[in-house]
Amino acid sequence: MKLYVVSGLGADFKVLDKLKFPENLEVVFLEWLIPVRNESFQDYIIRMAVRVDESEPFCLLGYSFGGIVVQEINKLKPARKTVILASIKSHHEKSRFIKLGERTGLPKYLPERIFTTKSALAYSFVRKFFDPQNPRLMQYFNVREPYYLKWCIEKISGWKFEECPDVVQIMGDRDIVFPIKYSKPDYIIKNGTHLFPATKPRETSEILAKVFCELA
Repeated sequence: MKLYVVSGLGADFKVLDKLKFPENLEVVFLEWLIPVRNESFQDYIIRMAVRVDESEPFCLLGYSFGGIVVQEINKLKPARKTVILASIKSHHEKSRFIKLGERTGLPKYLPERIFTTKSALAYSFVRKFFDPQNPRLMQYFNVREPYYLKWCIEKISGWKFEECPDVVQIMGDRDIVFPIKYSKPDYIIKNGTHLFPATKPRETSEILAKVFCELA
């Protein structure tokens, strides 16, 4: 059975490299598409979902913003199982910081130049919120097209979604991006930051084995 995987905002699949997926699953990574100017989130999801073959049973897994994306894909093309890592199940689980962006509409007005690789503001933001103790943090963030990054921030802050009870949620207890106190995850990675798939791969892989064992 195929497992379609979407990584996090700006992240390539290095952040998931150390994970061991169950052998009964054929892992297919869905690369990020660069959004068209003024493209709606729903239209973007439709383009992402085109690459999911629904002629046979499949599963979905998303990390961070990829978790939001796979839940939206699941609405269009229902999966046997949908798993999210370091992500949220609904807009009710947003942090106060993200909700502030939603209320003020600030992300829409941020200039694209602050999302460039040379922007000290963008670098400090990523360091502070993703994993301030990880000196190799930026190696995981290789999708750096400014409009894409700005667009993603806008869509996260404005996301509206009601929880699907069948979605399996795995979170780290030290995640600052999506603090665990706003969620009721199915599994918790102890001492896991937002980058726990990379920093706690053994624990994460063991949970994935449990989650997908019934599909063997």
